[in-house]
Amino acid sequence: MTLSKFSRYALYAAVEMARAGDRPVTVGEVAGPHNIPPTALAKVLQQLVRAGLAEGTRGIGGGYRLARPRSDITVLDVVSVFESLRPPGHDLLHTRTDSRAVAPHTATLRRLFDEVDEGTRVTLASVTLDTLVK
Repeated sequence: MTLSKFSRYALYAAVEMARAGDRPVTVGEVAGPHNIPPTALAKVLQQLVRAGLAEGTRGIGGGYRLARPRSDITVLDVVSVFESLRPPGHDLLHTRTDSRAVAPHTATLRRLFDEVDEGTRVTLASVTLDTLVK
């Protein structure tokens, strides 16, 4: 699985917010050490705020912090904001939606892809920001 750059930026930001605790982190604090373009990171942080994972405060002493305890936010929560995860049963090989029968090997591959996707979801859901910080 390849994550988009926005998912990666969001994970860096989420981990930095988790490390900071109640102290807000600024775009610059995250962007600099991780070589992330500040404008791109600002957009990512806005998406995390809209998704209810972060809170933003403007002005002096402002920045971003997690909206929930770091033990309650999983990597899947963060990644899901930026990635459209394929639903089980969705055929990667054929985009037809008609009811024609599929070849047996197509059904076998579909089950394989479903298992891989489910394994990825389970793994990402099992790792919290708290785990990453520790």
